[in-house]
Amino acid sequence: MNRWLALLLDAIAIGLFALFARIAHQSEEMPLTAAGWFNTMLPFLAGVFLAYLVVILPLKARAEFIRPAGLSVWVFAVVIGLVFWGITNGEIPHWSFMVVATTASAILVLGWRALHRVIRK
Repeated sequence: MNRWLALLLDAIAIGLFALFARIAHQSEEMPLTAAGWFNTMLPFLAGVFLAYLVVILPLKARAEFIRPAGLSVWVFAVVIGLVFWGITNGEIPHWSFMVVATTASAILVLGWRALHRVIRK
């Protein structure tokens, strides 16, 4: 699989993760808008890009494989996203938010890779 296609699929996965989060937590103070969705997605997407720059491209890793590419993308996205959230909100994210963000992003980022592997076989 082409690395650009894998990057696009990772971006879509993180975009869906952010969209689901915005839908679940919309309120009068935080309505579901394109700008709000983008602001939620951006820190996690930065983690995806950083994983490609630090791990996938230098190691020439197959981006569609779960190890090391998928795990790297997932960990970088979660860590960068939650650290950025903590910095912008001036507090450590609640443990339940960390669990949900970690789990949901794993399902999406690693899930498309698992599905790709099943289809290839």
